[in-house]
Amino acid sequence: MPQDYKRIAVKIGSNVLTRKDGSLDVTRMSALVDQVAELRRNGIEVILISSGAVASGRGELKTAATRKMDSVDQRQLFSAVGQAKLINRYYELFREHRLPVGQVLTMKESFGTRRHYLNQRNCMMVMLENGVIPIVNENDTVSVTELMFTDNDELSGLIATMMDVQALVILSNVDGIYNGAPGTPGTEVIPEVEPERDLKEYIRTEKSGFGRGGMITKCHIARKVADEGIEVIIANGRRDDILTDLILHPRRVVCTRFAPRKGSVSSVKKWIAHSTGFAKGKIFLNDKAAEAVCGDKAVSILPVGITRIEGDFEKDELVSVCSSRGDKLGVGRAAYDSEEARKLLGQHDCKPLVHYDYLYLE
Repeated sequence: MPQDYKRIAVKIGSNVLTRKDGSLDVTRMSALVDQVAELRRNGIEVILISSGAVASGRGELKTAATRKMDSVDQRQLFSAVGQAKLINRYYELFREHRLPVGQVLTMKESFGTRRHYLNQRNCMMVMLENGVIPIVNENDTVSVTELMFTDNDELSGLIATMMDVQALVILSNVDGIYNGAPGTPGTEVIPEVEPERDLKEYIRTEKSGFGRGGMITKCHIARKVADEGIEVIIANGRRDDILTDLILHPRRVVCTRFAPRKGSVSSVKKWIAHSTGFAKGKIFLNDKAAEAVCGDKAVSILPVGITRIEGDFEKDELVSVCSSRGDKLGVGRAAYDSEEARKLLGQHDCKPLVHYDYLYLE
């Protein structure tokens, strides 16, 4: 029996939506839209995180001039042209089902503060409440290397946790995670991954043809999202009826499912977990404090346990939490700025610099 999904996020990879020459695979795109429409008819809200803009633009602009541009300029040009082409195609296809769509272009830095994070969440909640399907993509026209997501897998993980979905479906050009090299005798797809299972020996390092990431990124994101209580499914987006089978008829399809960890995670901690790249400074704990923080009990970080502080940060900004040797333990939201924190360094009877409610341990 299918699970009782109310809302899901679906990430469609570049290799699903593009042909070998980089042009948009309209037939595949149309089939996926038909499946999303069927899920909607079954009462399931769907958020699409769609790749394909850069690849679509690349297929549109096959001129010698683009080959003389550097990679950042090419990406911005291809994205500007391809994004318009992609969203227009989605608009036309969903209109056949009388379903409105809305485009959400975002950047990594838009998740760097709680306020921006909640603004984006509110935008998509309003869309869902009014029957509009959000189609999310990174705004590659203004993102540059150091501010870009690893790929849309990372973005999809952030969207999934932000929007409190029951499942994140990552559609790629493979059936899932294999227990060996695909195509070799005896190699099979791993059907389910429990929260504590180690997959390092199975993960290949190759990147996909048109995307920026590979299976390592997918597994890392899948593990993090599953640890926050959301089921993650990696499947082959080029298989017929893949999306409806995964959600409505799960026994029909081969895929890898990451079982969600039981227990609730606060929305603030979900935001912090996916915002580790925005930490403004570092705090280093003595051995006793580090041991307590990593223990079984909920412990806040007090100034008495902090040995030193690197970097400058303001109140409510994120800081990396490190051991005395520099090993990263997690990330948390600072209750006061770095100047005040330095004054209180090593002192007793002070309020926590990082309260447990705003601390995410890796």
